[in-house]
Amino acid sequence: MLASKDINGVIAAIVTPFDEGGRVSPSGLETIVEYVISGGVHAIMTTGGTGEFPNLLREEKKQVTRLVAQRMDGRIPVIAGTASCSTQETLLLIEDAEEAGASAAIVVAPYYFKLPEESLYRYYMDIADRGKLPVILYNNPLYTGNDMSPTLMARLAGHDRIIGVKQSNADMGQLVELVRLAGDKMAVTTGIDSQFYPALSIGATGIFSTAASVIPRQMVEVYDLFRKGEREEALRLHMRLQLLNRFLEYDPGYVAPAKEALTMMGFPAGPVRRPLPDLTEEERRAVRGALVELGLLEG
Repeated sequence: MLASKDINGVIAAIVTPFDEGGRVSPSGLETIVEYVISGGVHAIMTTGGTGEFPNLLREEKKQVTRLVAQRMDGRIPVIAGTASCSTQETLLLIEDAEEAGASAAIVVAPYYFKLPEESLYRYYMDIADRGKLPVILYNNPLYTGNDMSPTLMARLAGHDRIIGVKQSNADMGQLVELVRLAGDKMAVTTGIDSQFYPALSIGATGIFSTAASVIPRQMVEVYDLFRKGEREEALRLHMRLQLLNRFLEYDPGYVAPAKEALTMMGFPAGPVRRPLPDLTEEERRAVRGALVELGLLEG
């Protein structure tokens, strides 16, 4: 089981590879897991947005987390995405994740229905009280429609089983305020790759990173340089990686660009699962151009 002190560094939010028949690809998953581990990441997150959780069946989510946990064999922690609209289903997904070998659950705010703050507070308190794993809050208001304020998350940080937060609100001011209010109570990370260096600069402990599914070594290098006090070098690399990271956020959606980049680099990421769209030819050329500029592909 993880504690707050364990939520730091670069946590790779990995894709879920599919085979030509549209099924989860165990061999593809193993290849990608070994790739990100070789890049030095500090943990792996399964079945999140990058892992296409809305398009996975419950048994597939458990399968993915189990395959990843078995492949890692304790080398680094597995954090399972357990997103749902309901308390009961979230608890079932956390139970699945615990049985599959995860060390913590990351729980996004419920989506679809707009919820008042007290309902969000009760939701997370119920999850922390009744779930089988430590909980990492996940605030992603653009996708859920429910924004958790820094004040709310600081209240939740008082629960001893709530160990961290992935803040994916694009407003950096909200991250600063969250660190101020709760940085001494739980690990505060960003979930936005373009915020990585700024987040470290104001006291965040790390990142849940889509980019680390594609360029793990480079994202870890930013973190290592920062921790060693080589801040100018860390910033320079962060800005260089923005060539690719700008495709791995909100537009045109981050799953297809991540999978396309991995495929271009020779990794078996497979297609996105419908109804997610493929990249257009123009978008594909732009992603390829970024990889070429970063020296990851030949021009």
